[in-house]
Amino acid sequence: MGTAWHNRFVGRILALDIGQRRIGLAIAVEGSAAHGLAALSRRSAAEDIARLKRIAEERGVQRFVVGLPLNMDGSESEMTRRVRAFAERLARETGIEVAYQDERLTSFEAEQRLRERGMSLRKMLEAKRRGAVDELAAVLILEDYLRRAGGAA
Repeated sequence: MGTAWHNRFVGRILALDIGQRRIGLAIAVEGSAAHGLAALSRRSAAEDIARLKRIAEERGVQRFVVGLPLNMDGSESEMTRRVRAFAERLARETGIEVAYQDERLTSFEAEQRLRERGMSLRKMLEAKRRGAVDELAAVLILEDYLRRAGGAA
């Protein structure tokens, strides 16, 4: 269960932007565009995995795409190792394949997009608190994955 690039995905993909406080979620179905779902507040790894498993079952997810937080030089950090460990456990406990997508700058890009939509600093901070940035970061991760995999974005 590692990174696998396919010419085109078939089925439903759930993208995860895994942070320390929240997990941003986005989904794509059979070549459709990526759509944000929500941002889950983190609890414990066991509870987070149980909630993700339930969401995956309800939506018929066949692959997780997990944003991999690499350093700017491409090296792995402690957070990268934590995300990989969580994703590996998620794959084991759900039986669903996990693919990784470089997520460098996705949170920054998500904030930029919100600013471009005319969001004030106050509203930006509120959006960050609500998880809107995490959700949009998951959309960007999924769009990048779909572009690289040859699917729609």
